[in-house]
Amino acid sequence: MPQVDSELFDRGQFQAELALKASPIAAFKKAIRRAHEVLDARFKEGREVRRLVEDRAWFTDQILREAWDRLDWSADADIALLAVGGYGRGELHPYSDIDLLILLGSNDHERFREPIERFLTLLWDIGLEVGQSVRSVDECAEEARADLTVVTNLMESRTIAGPERLRQRMQDVTSTAQMWPSKQFYLAKRKEQRARHAKYNDTEYNLEPNVKGSPGGLRDIQTILWVARRHFATLNLHAMVGQGFLLESEYALLVSSQEFLWKVRYALHMLAGRAEDRLLFDHQGQIARLLGYEDGDSKLAIERFMQKYYRVVMGIAELSDLINQHFEEEILRAGQSGQAQPLNSRFQLRDGYIEVTHPNVFKRTPFAILEIFVLMAQHPEIKGVCADSIRLLRDHRHLIDDEFRKDIRNTSLFIELFKSPQGIHRNLRRMNRYGILGRYLPEFGDIVGQMQHDLFHIYTVDAHTLNLIKHLRKFKWPELAEKFSLASKLIGKLPKPELIYLAGLYHDIGKGRGGDHSELGAADAEAFCVRHQLPNWDSKLIVWLVQNHLVMSTTAQRKDLSDPQVIFDFARLVGDQTRLDYLYVLTVADINATNPSLWNSWRASLLRQLYTETKRALNRGLENPLDREEQIRLTQSAALDILVRGGTDPDEAEQLWSKLGDDYFLRHTAGDVAWHAEAILQHANDGNPLVLIKETTQREFEGGTQIFIYAADQHDFFAVTVAAMAQLNLNIHDARILTSTSKFTLDTYIVLEAEGGSIGDNPARIKQIRQGLIDALKNPDDYPNIIQRRVPRQLKHFAFAPRLTIHNDAQRPVTILELTAPDRPGLLARIGRIFLDFDLSLQNAKIATLGERVEDVFFVTDANNQPLSDPELCRRLQETIIEQLSDANGQSAEPSRIII
Repeated sequence: MPQVDSELFDRGQFQAELALKASPIAAFKKAIRRAHEVLDARFKEGREVRRLVEDRAWFTDQILREAWDRLDWSADADIALLAVGGYGRGELHPYSDIDLLILLGSNDHERFREPIERFLTLLWDIGLEVGQSVRSVDECAEEARADLTVVTNLMESRTIAGPERLRQRMQDVTSTAQMWPSKQFYLAKRKEQRARHAKYNDTEYNLEPNVKGSPGGLRDIQTILWVARRHFATLNLHAMVGQGFLLESEYALLVSSQEFLWKVRYALHMLAGRAEDRLLFDHQGQIARLLGYEDGDSKLAIERFMQKYYRVVMGIAELSDLINQHFEEEILRAGQSGQAQPLNSRFQLRDGYIEVTHPNVFKRTPFAILEIFVLMAQHPEIKGVCADSIRLLRDHRHLIDDEFRKDIRNTSLFIELFKSPQGIHRNLRRMNRYGILGRYLPEFGDIVGQMQHDLFHIYTVDAHTLNLIKHLRKFKWPELAEKFSLASKLIGKLPKPELIYLAGLYHDIGKGRGGDHSELGAADAEAFCVRHQLPNWDSKLIVWLVQNHLVMSTTAQRKDLSDPQVIFDFARLVGDQTRLDYLYVLTVADINATNPSLWNSWRASLLRQLYTETKRALNRGLENPLDREEQIRLTQSAALDILVRGGTDPDEAEQLWSKLGDDYFLRHTAGDVAWHAEAILQHANDGNPLVLIKETTQREFEGGTQIFIYAADQHDFFAVTVAAMAQLNLNIHDARILTSTSKFTLDTYIVLEAEGGSIGDNPARIKQIRQGLIDALKNPDDYPNIIQRRVPRQLKHFAFAPRLTIHNDAQRPVTILELTAPDRPGLLARIGRIFLDFDLSLQNAKIATLGERVEDVFFVTDANNQPLSDPELCRRLQETIIEQLSDANGQSAEPSRIII
């Protein structure tokens, strides 16, 4: 504990102020407020954080002693005030729990009830929030025997006031000789740690990590100390060096990592004004600035800070693995070392763990650094690497240099890992955890811990990359064959599956350098292929996949898949069926590995549609593209077959179709055309709009809900419809807007519920939606209010300026508006209202929500169904959209482009 610090707490001045006041409360509050200000100022000046947390604990000791001593305890009072938990360790952050134990020598609580209540009331009155328990020594033993948390807290106790002998008695009755022997304690703590990690998806890389509880957080360091204390009777990290559990370098790394996390936690508490351990978006930018990070050419200050954070916690997690492996060997298997089973001259198995046969294995044969991971992939029964061999790996990873990377033994081993029937992801993750992967592939080392400051990418780049490879492997699992039916089918047909894993490894490797990461990654992938002497066909495919890994997703979500030209252009880019198969599988894995919430039913069906249409185009031959007339004829013929089988008069159907225009048949399947026609022909002409609702597919995991509306055309139709859907808590993912020659509108919307799922077989919900839309469209003058739902907390931190590009389509008579803006409730309804005010007709729309932003494309015409040609009108339209969306987000407008 620190020496007397009169600036932090001047006892003489405090006593003088107590003497001047009738009530002590003001003096206590003033002292506490003063200490907060002094410590916060010292933090901002850059004072060593370890000293700060110890100083705060020391100050709290002084205040508690002053409060305790006001009760005039007798010299022989059998009662003591103890600090327990983190406070017991002598560490206290601005709003950390102040955990106290009032320890009694006997079970007679009544004897001290009145002074204890006065003491706790005083603490409450002066604003000191404490967590307290009152127990006798015997009760401590009883509680500790039943509760792991209690015995852990008591292990970290120290006496603040009262006789030390009581704490010593309590320590004796809760010692390992009496309860929780080290083996039982370690197993319980390991189980507790695994459950805690599972709460954070077993990753250090959450967007808003918990500095204390997430994997690699402060709790992992504390867990190491608790186990060491229980087994070795020491609560000191450095003591573990003497026990052979840590090297001096590892101890130094743990200490510096702990101090970095302490800085972050101190800043969090100070900024939040409460005990906040979640590194929320609300605070990340401010903490980055407090710790001295600045924006650079390719990375924001917040990205630099968070990369440091992720690398620190990854280092802690790595050392935690190493130490826990030591604990397992020392505590669980002490004196029970099994017989070594040779794997080869360099490695052997013992108790299910792989270990080196000699301490100089990596020094004599450096290729063994990669070989150990290949062996674990080839022998999935291996549980892991023994602690001593992990340390040897860490100690020898400096041998991975340019010569090592060029050695054919090493390049062959690395490729062999990707050809393993199982264990690829698991061992790549181990290589990353032990710092081997980033050494062998320096370009991968650059993305370790690199975050992207948005809600779309919820993992760091390296974690996302390894997650993508994990998803590729999962496509082979029988239990996922239904959810990812096409990807599961195709992954088994790929001629060389190792190539898709290698493409996945490199697909995002160019991020964080500025420029197009697909192009940068393709160049890195090409260099990798040359160094690893891959065949020309393999190399070209990997490079092409890295260069084009975003194209399929972008085409499916942003382009009109009913347009034969779109399909033809994509098919020409792909070139052949093999590339199409590889690209589809890679795209599905990429989306799922980026953010699980992105893989909704509608996105799945769009990709399947693009795959199917492209496959048909390739089978037909790129020299024989399907023209519009042929596609219309095929759709009508197939729809007519369905209708005739259902008893519909074909003449009536064809008469209806003659009024609908070509675009209708290009944008709808034969099944939908038949469904619409039958309903329209049966619809009573009573002035009510026809609203049809059904799932777009029978597949459980794909498709959204299709809402088809047929009604007399009115100019505010789109604006009223989207506003009504917003009120019904529906998210619109696609809009197809058509007007027939008979002045009837035929609008098709693909919607999902607000949380991302399809409506499904829910008659009550379907009835609610249908009636809500009918009511709104029958009474357009009662324009639905644009909803003013509260903006979710996370979205508020991504309020960038909207961007809008306006240009005319070279192939069709429409004007295209491409909008990128922060996602906000009611956004589409606002756009619809603006279109109404500008007398515009919406012909089509592609709606995509990507994390915190929307990327929407609108195809519009003027009141005469012509593309926009007036630059002044376009300028005002652009300004209005940007202004309204900027106002909604509290952002200033950003220049956008107009090309007419």
